[in-house]
Amino acid sequence: MTLHYLMPKILEKVERRLGEKLGLKAERCSGPKCALIRRGFPPGVHGKARRRGASEFAGLLREKQKVRFLYGLDDKDVKRYTEEAARRPGVFSSYFLEFLERRLDNAVFRLGFAESRRSARHLVSYGHITVNGKTVTIPSYRVRKGEIIAFKERSLRKGFLGELEQRLKKYQAPAWLALDSSRKEGTVVSNPLPEGVELTADVTKIKEFYSR
Repeated sequence: MTLHYLMPKILEKVERRLGEKLGLKAERCSGPKCALIRRGFPPGVHGKARRRGASEFAGLLREKQKVRFLYGLDDKDVKRYTEEAARRPGVFSSYFLEFLERRLDNAVFRLGFAESRRSARHLVSYGHITVNGKTVTIPSYRVRKGEIIAFKERSLRKGFLGELEQRLKKYQAPAWLALDSSRKEGTVVSNPLPEGVELTADVTKIKEFYSR
């Protein structure tokens, strides 16, 4: 059994364990086939009783895991963003969310170039995305104001992009990105603002998690 076959079931268990719809499986998450709708309790034989009486540590861990899986990060990535945001003067949550949003894979997702962050990460890793005309294969690359994010020309001719053109015609990118749907490219026009980020996790608890 391949990892490709197992991944959807793994992602379903992640959402059930965290008790949140994180959009990890793109359009499936918004329909009746969503695992959290069909089975709204953690996986395992004791899943239905597991959420009662969770410890304080479990609560902090849960918030960190929400962000980790939503953005497709490793623990070391979450810790690095947490420490960097904590060193900055000002509001921790604003910097933390900005660092997450300015990841190239997230920007590709926010521009509507991919239906999930996981798919966006693959587009970047496999060399289909350019920044200012140069191929960038590092998903964690931090985009900056004025940079142009686009597909490689030859990548646009590949069939795997499916209904991209039709999807972009009715897609609206967040305010910090300007999408040119006809050219299939986007420009970073500002830093993302925290109030424009829809996130169910309490990021202040992530800082608390790493401060223990």
